[in-house]
Amino acid sequence: MHSDAPHVLVIIQNLPFRIDRRVRSECRALTDAGYRVSVVCPQENGDEPARFQVDETTVYSYPPPPESRGVLGYVREFVVCWWRTARAAARVHRDAPFQVIQACNPPDTYWLLALLWRLRRGVRFVYDQHDLCPEVYVAKFGRRDLLYKALLLLERATYRTADHVISTNGSYRQIALERGSVDLSRSSVVLSTPDAGLMRRGDPEPGARDLGKHLVCYVGIMGSQDGVDRLLAAIEHVVKVRGRTDVRFALLGFGDALEELRADCTRRGLDLWVHFTGRVDHAAIGRWLSSADLGVTPDPPSEFNDRSTMNKTLEYMAHELPVVATDLTETRRSAGDAARYVAGREAAPFGDAILEILDDPDRARAMGLAGRARIEGELAWSRQAETYVRVFDGLTGRSRALSEERG
Repeated sequence: MHSDAPHVLVIIQNLPFRIDRRVRSECRALTDAGYRVSVVCPQENGDEPARFQVDETTVYSYPPPPESRGVLGYVREFVVCWWRTARAAARVHRDAPFQVIQACNPPDTYWLLALLWRLRRGVRFVYDQHDLCPEVYVAKFGRRDLLYKALLLLERATYRTADHVISTNGSYRQIALERGSVDLSRSSVVLSTPDAGLMRRGDPEPGARDLGKHLVCYVGIMGSQDGVDRLLAAIEHVVKVRGRTDVRFALLGFGDALEELRADCTRRGLDLWVHFTGRVDHAAIGRWLSSADLGVTPDPPSEFNDRSTMNKTLEYMAHELPVVATDLTETRRSAGDAARYVAGREAAPFGDAILEILDDPDRARAMGLAGRARIEGELAWSRQAETYVRVFDGLTGRSRALSEERG
């Protein structure tokens, strides 16, 4: 990368860079377009060096604080991560001055760091909004109290500080325009679509299909708002009410509810049919999804889930899997005919829908092909990448420079 190329600093807190598919795709789009990119994020493991390369991106990692529980624990985590990120950002700038900071939420706390860099060095700020933090809080804790109001204030400060706001779908953009008073000219939608050339059906996970005729996969975070408890209840219905012992379920991912979910699985007597993998990398996710017959998106109805695009749904579609999903607005927009939608929160209809698709292989195959076609066509990452890079071209003046060079 040329030393005079525009330099972008990307900040992540909730995931290590290697396993954040959206951010890795964004960084690859920038480096492919000639940008220099650095990322500050928490370490994936304790052996990870403080600085290393992934693709053409330089990663600066810091030791994350212990996993948090409760409101005070989350506040402490945010403060510790903010300080460690600020120190890492200073190191990045010493190594190579950056012209743009992109902060990926959650949390909505890095607007202050971006503001300090703007005042000191004229650095521009891009807000890549992955989650609606106030709505996540309501979905997780069921209340709109003082902390909820504080989250709204942090979100508003982030919107107002940002030179440009990137939303993951139209529903999020509408929040930015209405609640955040963001001007349309400084907002864009960049879907979290997988790169069809990189994410596709391939080699299976060894032994994944040894114990059952059918394999169903869940991929994602396991928190109280993600519906994995409902999925376990649906599996219990499949096994104990419908008597289907020929279906196995692989639950891939991690989160603050993982251990509770493992205990619930044991309590329900489902350990023979359910396998929790814990945190796995992209290669392992690809192998499991390449082994599966169906993917599930059990996130329950809520304001947050209804407005959110589920990455797991898109990843199932990229692997040609039919999807059984809760009937949510953005899920329908993403999946179209690739999904069988289940209304409400009840577990039994969700379990019945799983069996309905598994027992109709022709329909399942057609749904899988429809999903893959959407990933390659209407939702293609190449289209998202063009929109994404244009944001930085505009902020750095690179689009004008390229236009003058061509002229």
